[in-house]
Amino acid sequence: MTDATLAAPAPEPVEVQAPRPRPSRAAALPLKWLGVAPFMLFALLFLIMPTIHIVLGAFQTPEGAFTLRNLQGLAVPQVVRPFMLSIKISVLTAGLGCLFGLILAAAVTKGGLPGWIRDAMLTFSGVASNFAGVPLAFAFIATLGRLGLVTVILKEVFGINLAATGFNLISFLGLTLTYLYFQIPLMILIITPALDGLKREWREAAEILGASGSQYWRMVALPVLWPSLLGTFALLFANSFGAVATAMALTGSSLSIVPIILFAQIRGDVLQDPHLGYAIAFGMIVITGIANLVYIVLRTRAEKWIK
Repeated sequence: MTDATLAAPAPEPVEVQAPRPRPSRAAALPLKWLGVAPFMLFALLFLIMPTIHIVLGAFQTPEGAFTLRNLQGLAVPQVVRPFMLSIKISVLTAGLGCLFGLILAAAVTKGGLPGWIRDAMLTFSGVASNFAGVPLAFAFIATLGRLGLVTVILKEVFGINLAATGFNLISFLGLTLTYLYFQIPLMILIITPALDGLKREWREAAEILGASGSQYWRMVALPVLWPSLLGTFALLFANSFGAVATAMALTGSSLSIVPIILFAQIRGDVLQDPHLGYAIAFGMIVITGIANLVYIVLRTRAEKWIK
């Protein structure tokens, strides 16, 4: 053998491609945030900036100087009474909404009813919880008003005159019934996932230990659901406290609750002090903000319990 036959062929040169440059993170970041930009712009224009304007106006004189006189004006009877009435309505509707909403949600989730009933109730709750304002007020007037459908049927068929019993839709009781139309469905939507989180093993363990159905709900289920219930109560309170369109369309100015007083102040300055109106709005922001903060905290604790 010759040296030529023993020598291995020389390897062909391999072309090494340089890695493609990666797009910088700074260039990719704006594209990722582009989808939520409309939401941020909307929140900035219609939530954050108006809130800042109201808060600053509550601590300013008409000339722009700092003052606490506007907040002192919240202690006058003309402002205290609407606040107390709004709080009373909000507490009542939130409590009744939680009670009836929990019963209905427990019936469709734990009561062994057909699945289509649950689907129908959740669908209706999703619609009814957002049905408010002038349409809701008109619906109740057409149903329970002086010439409403239910009022006429009760009078002509059963001989029951609602007006003679003292019922008036344009009153505290009428507004409470109207608010419950969207408070109960909202409670159903919020509490249903919490009820679904109750594990079957807890019920079986309670039954093995000899607990009855009422004992299970009183000693196991309700303690687990308690943070969710309190948080939902706070959310329903805030939802009722800030409602203005329904009350305005139903009662006009005959029922002096805080949103109506503030609405009249913005439109006509009935209190002859615009910055007192800012103070009233600031008081509403504080109350609803505390209620929503309570809901967020308790909701977080409830999710930890369910997990």
